[in-house]
Amino acid sequence: MSDERSRGQLTIHIDGAARGNPGPAGIGVVVIGEDKRKITLSEYIGETTNNVAEYTALLRALEIPEVRDANAIELYSDSELLVKQLNGFYKVKNSNLQQLFGKAKKELAGFVKFTINYIPREENKIADQLASGAIDRFLQGEDDKKTKFSPDPDQERLF
Repeated sequence: MSDERSRGQLTIHIDGAARGNPGPAGIGVVVIGEDKRKITLSEYIGETTNNVAEYTALLRALEIPEVRDANAIELYSDSELLVKQLNGFYKVKNSNLQQLFGKAKKELAGFVKFTINYIPREENKIADQLASGAIDRFLQGEDDKKTKFSPDPDQERLF
């Protein structure tokens, strides 16, 4: 990540979902700029566990160019495990999650400021719908693992 960030603060909602554990999985990301414009991402990620999907949603969010350019990010997730692990309250015991955790910590350290907060699923509806929608599209044969990445329909570019 660049040492010189050109943007302000972003709010990011993430969610990962798996039908079965492991099972078909998807991720959903909603990035909200200071001006309230949004980017959404919905992606089928193959067969994996719910916890891996949660971390994958976070890592994909951090790859979005507008996010990489931000000075500060405020993350929201309905995964208590992910939030408590990243905030240092839980140890990461699962070997599959240890690698994802390490990568997430490294990426997050590149921001001037970041917070990650737990929110109930009801308050994370859009990210949840994007994650579930990715799985639904795949299972219905409508999606061959292509990412659905859409800026706010009223905006050509977000920032």
